[in-house]
Amino acid sequence: MRIGEFARRCGVSARSVRYYEQQRLIAPGRAANGYREYDESAVVRVRNIHELLDFGLTIEDIRLSIDKGCLDEPLSTLPRCPDALRVATDRLGALDRRIAALQDLRGRLARQLRATRSAMACGGETVTDEWSR
Repeated sequence: MRIGEFARRCGVSARSVRYYEQQRLIAPGRAANGYREYDESAVVRVRNIHELLDFGLTIEDIRLSIDKGCLDEPLSTLPRCPDALRVATDRLGALDRRIAALQDLRGRLARQLRATRSAMACGGETVTDEWSR
């Protein structure tokens, strides 16, 4: 099948398909006229790549799974590759740390905002700036 039909079957854009090819995540065959040709196994791989990117993994993370042959069947049916599980665990830990840092930052900003409002209210001023919303 050609790139347009392939992209539709995978649920991604043709641009994404070209990007995955550029990153050497997929390797389509070529017709005599130079057009890309994709087989059914590539549909599964691209769907898996797209899903893993949506989960927050990087191209490099995904490449590890491809190099180990871990993306050639639907993710729901594959036995998990140990390296891929480690990468996903590491990514989850990094997300947890980012969330904690953002929650801390939010808390500090909220405390500063309350202190500023309180100080302004004590001075008899009416708070009408963006912070009061």
